[in-house]
Amino acid sequence: MVPDRAGRAAVPVTGKCPRILSIAGSDSGGGAGIQADIKTITMLGGHAMTAITAITAQNTLGVQGVHQIPTAMILEQIESVVSDIGVDAVKIGMIGSAEAARAVAQYLDKLSIAVVFDPVMVATSGSTLADVDTIAAFGELMDIASVVTPNLPELAALGGKDEVLGHGCHLVIKGGHGEGDVVVDELYSPTGLIRRVEGKRLDTSETHGTGCTFASALACGLGGGLDLTAAFEQAISFTRIAILEAPGLGHGSGPLGHQFVTDFRDDDR
Repeated sequence: MVPDRAGRAAVPVTGKCPRILSIAGSDSGGGAGIQADIKTITMLGGHAMTAITAITAQNTLGVQGVHQIPTAMILEQIESVVSDIGVDAVKIGMIGSAEAARAVAQYLDKLSIAVVFDPVMVATSGSTLADVDTIAAFGELMDIASVVTPNLPELAALGGKDEVLGHGCHLVIKGGHGEGDVVVDELYSPTGLIRRVEGKRLDTSETHGTGCTFASALACGLGGGLDLTAAFEQAISFTRIAILEAPGLGHGSGPLGHQFVTDFRDDDR
């Protein structure tokens, strides 16, 4: 059983095939969002389900268009899978609007499952994916999240480490946007540092969908019964190998090589 955020029940585990719901936007280029989540969850042995919050016209060069899905339809997708198949863990990525953020938070607050919130604000290409009102509503998602997984710019926009931990969730501070030859990823509980992982910085621009991949891998680990530290370490390993195995597609920041990831549990790269 996986300990959830303070005051919430433990995560139910189904066994060999954890049921993971991704609430996120669709990336037509297949590198990030729902597409990256499905590939990650599948490679980790889970059953991927989706509630699409937005449709994007997107490739490795940027985001050319965004069409938001109505909040009622987002909730209908969630209810459809929860009421029939069931859910062991949830990953939230691009949420689409402030209204959707509040509605999803209210729905998930009724469920005793792990929730991994990746506060997507800007695509790898630099395109904006969340407006000011939506970012302001992220507080309600952090209130119900088990773990929040911002990169360094996103963490700053959320008010910093103490502000995020003040919502009672755990926090992963991802170091990919930092400087130097070493990437530092840190896992915090509301009371302090739990785990710090250092790795060699990978010299590549093939990083489109890295945050989505890490968050969905973390959700799949939790939904499959790993404790938080083990799920964190597995998610780092899976993501690093997927970056190394990137197939080199497109003319910008290319997608990861999820389909080529094997033996990630013993990775020491």
